[in-house]
Amino acid sequence: MSYKKADKILPKELLEMIQQYVEGESIYIPRRTEHRRSWGDGTGIRQEIAARNSMLYRDYQDGTDPHRLADKYCLSLKSVQRILLQERRK
Repeated sequence: MSYKKADKILPKELLEMIQQYVEGESIYIPRRTEHRRSWGDGTGIRQEIAARNSMLYRDYQDGTDPHRLADKYCLSLKSVQRILLQERRK
């Protein structure tokens, strides 16, 4: 996320209105709903997690104990159980 100088991009009247609410502070202006991206879009993390979960489930099917899976994948036992349930439902 990059910062823009408000006085360089906003009309003077709008800038003065905003200054009534906040002055000299950084504010975040969210994207419009139709321009929002889902979590993980653009980074590939969703695909990485899906691949990890598939490998975890494969290891489980091959007989690996959930406690060992938690250690192997650096996850809590509860997270492993949740992933196994999700993968089983697919």
